[in-house]
This record gives sequence, C-alpha cells and structure tokens, in this order.
Amino acid sequence: MARVGFIVDEMFEDSELRVPLDRVRAAGHESVVIGLKQGKHLVGKKHEVSIDTDVAIDDVSADSLDALVIPGGYSPDYLRTDEGMVDLVCDMVEAGKPVAAICHAGWMLAEAGVVANRTVTSWRSIKTDLENAGAKWVDREVVEDENVITSRKPDDLPAFCEALLKQIAADPTKKVAKKNGAQSSRSSARS
Repeated sequence: MARVGFIVDEMFEDSELRVPLDRVRAAGHESVVIGLKQGKHLVGKKHEVSIDTDVAIDDVSADSLDALVIPGGYSPDYLRTDEGMVDLVCDMVEAGKPVAAICHAGWMLAEAGVVANRTVTSWRSIKTDLENAGAKWVDREVVEDENVITSRKPDDLPAFCEALLKQIAADPTKKVAKKNGAQSSRSSARS
C-alpha cells in the first residue's frame, strides 16, 4: 500500500481533487491531504467538494510519501508562494517518486524548477509559463515524462488517474534517474 499526498488550498478544482482521491483510496492506498495548516477546512471553487487537511506542510517530507498529486484550480497559484510546498514538489520529483499535476497544477512544477527538458501538458493558459520554465508543452490528455505525470483538464481525469495508479503500482525500489543528469534549478539554488 502506497502513501499518496495531495497538496491543496482554497479554490481547488473540485473534480481534480475528488476523482484522484477516490481512485487512490479505491485501489487500497492511503491518502494524505496536505495543506498550509493542519485541519484547515477547504472548499472547491465550484463548492461541490469540501475537505479538511490531514497535515500541515511543515509536518511532511518526501521521505514520508510514495507519490504526490497536485489538483488544479486556483489552489496551485496559492501554494506556489509557500516555500515548503514548492520544496516538497521538487524533492518528490528528484527522488523519482510519481508526481501528478493536472490543469493549473503545472504552476507548481514550474515554480519547483522541475520541468526543464521535460515534455508536459496543462491547461492551455499556462503553456507559456511552462515553456518559459524550460518544458516542451504538448496538447495531450496525459503525458508521462519519467515520474512526472501531467494532464490538461477534468475531462482527462480517467487517463490521469490510470497513469498515476500505474506508476504507484510499479516497483517502489526502482528509482528514476535525473533527466540528463541535471538537478532542478531549485535544488541547485538551495545547494
């Protein structure tokens, strides 16, 4: 059983949290909703889903998770201003663990400096942001570039969840080598 983190804040895209969360749980994995504060009550932007965070970002590390999901909506725009959230995304990618980002969640990948030399997709309005961060952007329902999984929108959730669950089910001892041997721009700055 894997331990899958979901990073989320206000105004997340309702289905982009609920559907992967339900699929992860139905597959028998543990889910952990990570917020800026523990116990914070969050409501999706469509007011269809509400959830309380299980833990605060200060109490989580990449070592405590097997995979990470980043729902879209406005939530990633709030989260990318928090250093702990950005560091978690960077650390998960660098550890070779599955990181799945849908819609506007690509902002977190760009902020973490982990998209350079990767092929990704997203909601079209952040295409330029991802390209400016060094990514090759394509318009596909799901893209897997090593351990980074990206999708465009809620309609892509079936393919997104399938890719996530496939990577979680893969041999957990298999680590993904850094692309082109390069560190993320964020970890280089932290060194």
